[in-house]
Amino acid sequence: MKKISTKLTSAMFVLVLFTVSVISFSSNHLINKQFTQYISRQQQLREQIITSSLSQQYARLTDQWNLDYIHTIGMFSLYEGYILKVYDNEENILWDAQAHDMELCNRIIADISKRMRIKYPQMEGEFTAISYPLTQSGIVIGSVSISHFGPFFLSENDFRFLDSLNKVLLGVGFISLIMAVFLGNLIARRISHPILKTIDITKEIADGNYQVRLKEAANSKELNMLITSVNHLASSLETLEKLRKQLTEDVAHELRTPITILQSHIEAIIEGVWEPNTEWMQSCYDETIRIGKLVDDLEQLARIESSNLNLNKKEYLLKDLIQKTVTGFEGELFNQNRSINVLGPEVSVRADYDRLQQVLINLISNAVKYSKEKGNIIIEVFEAENNVGFHVKDDGIGIPEEELPFIFERFYRADKSRNRLTGGTGIGLTIVKSIIEAHGGRILLKSKLHEGSVFTVILPKN
Repeated sequence: MKKISTKLTSAMFVLVLFTVSVISFSSNHLINKQFTQYISRQQQLREQIITSSLSQQYARLTDQWNLDYIHTIGMFSLYEGYILKVYDNEENILWDAQAHDMELCNRIIADISKRMRIKYPQMEGEFTAISYPLTQSGIVIGSVSISHFGPFFLSENDFRFLDSLNKVLLGVGFISLIMAVFLGNLIARRISHPILKTIDITKEIADGNYQVRLKEAANSKELNMLITSVNHLASSLETLEKLRKQLTEDVAHELRTPITILQSHIEAIIEGVWEPNTEWMQSCYDETIRIGKLVDDLEQLARIESSNLNLNKKEYLLKDLIQKTVTGFEGELFNQNRSINVLGPEVSVRADYDRLQQVLINLISNAVKYSKEKGNIIIEVFEAENNVGFHVKDDGIGIPEEELPFIFERFYRADKSRNRLTGGTGIGLTIVKSIIEAHGGRILLKSKLHEGSVFTVILPKN
C-alpha cells in the first residue's frame, strides 16, 4: 500500500508530464507550421527582391546591363540558396551561377537537400526552377530563372532558431516537472499531515482516550469536516462513556437503598430485635416492589431502545385517549387542589394505544407533581399538514436552562431534592422519549425556572 503523499506526488507528476507533453507537441507543431509558412512568404518576397534588383541593372538609354552588379546579386543569392540564370530580352545568358561556379552550386544544392531530407523527410522536396520576367516601366527587358529547394527550405540559421526553440520548450518542460514533483510533494504533505494526525487521534480514541481532540485546522473544507467529525466522534464517545459509568452508578444507587433497608429489616427480624409482624413484613414487601419496578422499567427501556418493541398501531381519536387518561388523575388532582383542561380539535392518530397512554401518564404525572398550589395544567391537541400531537403545559417550578439538555437521560432528576420515594425511578422521561421515537415522532421541551414547563409530543399522521 502506497502512502497518500506518494500517490498525490505521482499523480501530479503524471498530470504535469502529460500536460507538458501535449503543450510541447502542440506548440512545436504550431510553431513549425507557422514558421514554415513565414519562410515560404519570405522566399516569395526574396524572389521578388531579386527580380526587382536585377531589373534595375539595365540601362535603357545605352541598352547595357551592369554585369558586375548582376554577378554580385547572383553570388549573394547563391549563398542564400537561390541559383540564378539571367537572360536578356533576346534569351542570351547574361549570368549563370552554375556556369560561373558549378562546384559551389552542387555543394549548396547537396547541403540544402541533405538538411531538408534529414529534418523534413516526409516533404520529399527537390530543387525546381521558376522563371520571372524582368521589366522596366511595364516593358519586358529580360528574364531570370531562380532555382531553389521547394516547396520551401530552411537555412542553417533557421534550423538553429528551431533547435533553440525546442531546447527552450524542453527546458521549460523539465523545470515544470521538477516544480510539479516539488509542489506535489509539498501539497501532499500538507494534505496528509492532518490525515496522519487524525489517524493518531483515532488510534487513541480506539484505545479509550476519549478526551483527546484535534486542534489544528486544515486548509481544505473536506479535511476540516473530517477533523470536526473525528472531534465530534470523540466527544460523543466520551459522553457515552460518562453515561455508561453514570448509569452503572445510578443503578447501583437506586438498588442500594431498598436493598440496604430490606437487608437491615431482615437482619433485625433474624436476630430477634424485631418481631416478624405484618408491619415489618409489609415494609420489606414494599422495598421488593420498588426493586421490581426499577428492574421492570430498565427492561422496558432496553426493549424499546433495542428496536424490539412491537407497536400495535391503530387509529383512534387522540382527544378521547387524553380524556380517559386524565380521568385516572381526578382523585390526585382533587387532593392536591389542581385542575386539568383539555383543549384542541378532534383529530385522529395512528399509534399504539397503550404505549401512547403510558407517555401521557408520565407527562401528566410530572405536571401534577410540579404544578403550583391551585395550579392549572393544560393539554392542547394540535394538527399540522403531516403530523399531529399535543402540548402538556404546567405552571410549576420549571427547569433550569442548563439542565434542559439532560432531562431525558436515565436517572436524571432536575429537582435534586426529590428522593426515590417521590421521584420514581428517574427513567420515566427516557421511556417517554424512546416510545415517541419508536413511533417515528419526537418530543420537545420548553421550560423557564419558576414559570413552568411545556412538553410537546409530535407524531406522524401515517
